[in-house]
Amino acid sequence: MSMGSTVSRLPMTGAGWRWEHTYAALPAVLYSEVEPEPGPRPELRWLNRQLAVELGLDPEVLAGAAAVFAGSAVPTGARPIAQAYSGHQYGHFTTLGDGRALLLGEHRGPDGSLRDVQWKGAGRTPYSRRGDGRAALGPMLRECVLGEAMHALGIPTTRGLAVATTGLPVWRETELTGAVLTRIAASHIRVGTFEQAVREADPGVLRSLLLHTLERHFPERRGEPEPAAALLDAVVEKQARLIAAWMRVGFVHGVMNTDNLALSGETIDYGPCAFLEVYHPEAVFSSIDHHGRYAYGRQPAIALWNLTRLAETLLRELAPGEAQAVERAKAILETFGPRFEAALLKGMRAKLGLLTAEGDDPALIEGLLNWMRERRADYTNTFAFLAAGRIPAAGGVPPEDDAFRAWEAAWKQRLARQPQSEAETAALRRANCPAVIPRNQRVEAALAAAAAGDLRPFETLIEVVRRPYDHEAATIEDQQPDPRGGADYRTFCGT
Repeated sequence: MSMGSTVSRLPMTGAGWRWEHTYAALPAVLYSEVEPEPGPRPELRWLNRQLAVELGLDPEVLAGAAAVFAGSAVPTGARPIAQAYSGHQYGHFTTLGDGRALLLGEHRGPDGSLRDVQWKGAGRTPYSRRGDGRAALGPMLRECVLGEAMHALGIPTTRGLAVATTGLPVWRETELTGAVLTRIAASHIRVGTFEQAVREADPGVLRSLLLHTLERHFPERRGEPEPAAALLDAVVEKQARLIAAWMRVGFVHGVMNTDNLALSGETIDYGPCAFLEVYHPEAVFSSIDHHGRYAYGRQPAIALWNLTRLAETLLRELAPGEAQAVERAKAILETFGPRFEAALLKGMRAKLGLLTAEGDDPALIEGLLNWMRERRADYTNTFAFLAAGRIPAAGGVPPEDDAFRAWEAAWKQRLARQPQSEAETAALRRANCPAVIPRNQRVEAALAAAAAGDLRPFETLIEVVRRPYDHEAATIEDQQPDPRGGADYRTFCGT
């Protein structure tokens, strides 16, 4: 199916693209072929040269391909499709699909891995419903800076390869500059993809998707006798590690619907997300999450809820009888909690420089978090202080008080009981406590400048968030908390 007029094909000789189309080999009910809707004045605004090199692509050739990155020309070898999926949004099931995204195909990188190449904002698709299929410049740049920050923090994530403007305005509450993001991902297979497949009358659709996902993301488990159990178990493990990583750095995703849980274990969709400044487990930054469903402290429980929806789609593949299948699913889902707790404890121990394990470590960690909550301490700066041995110049760490000194004494006694040297424990802390994160007010300032035509603050911010563990390079501006405390900061989905 084509939603727009046929656009030109561009050879891009020398770019280095190595296209494959494994997802398009799945049953056709899982996608629709779509032509993008080109804009009149494509202009490349930002190119992720670092990522291009990692993908084995030539940045100089890419820099001359504004038409491709604006969705006005399709690179030769690509095959644009919009993926069909459903999802539970804020707990309610709905039929969705790529309403403003097109998968061009998969690129085979120098390491042999396949990576999805997707346009976001290139026009309407059969799944757009009443939407325009477009995207605005600010949210697309936001996705790039958050993706680069997460990648540098060592957390699996999608990443932006390029952002180009189209010459078409988009209307949200006001007129905005239209843009297209070229996003790179391990894949865009979601829990919602399986929710869509299980609704098809042909059971072969779900089976095909199941085997494809195992082959794509978990090839080491593809030969197991119970493929559905193998997939569910592997995804549970990936998600336990991912959510623990989010919690470790204070990341709040903000819209953990089932269509935003990627089976690859990558962070996907940087709409209403933010990093904690003042520590509080109930922190919410999404403008539409009125009841705190996706609050910072609820993310592990929501991940398990989403995984349970995945398990429900796999019941007929898990066992021949419903009761047996449910028990099989429950046994796997029950491993999420211990896996998450183990991953989070390991990460928090590292933040405190603990190279050994003691039974009281969880209480020691909780003691610090409770102090931070009571004193409204900045989450990142507090750990940076413990890592570097000095209060960040930007502040955000309350003056030492009796409660902190008591905790600090217990922590130092704990450090003294492990055989490793102080230099070793200090190195561990510095490697796990970021000195900088994408500070909310700085992200907004960079995006406002970009909307006004000045990309320099955005480019500077990208370079800052790419070195989160460089404590010596961090400046006051890099570490400055929101003077208002960040409690009223709100983010939006950009649709």
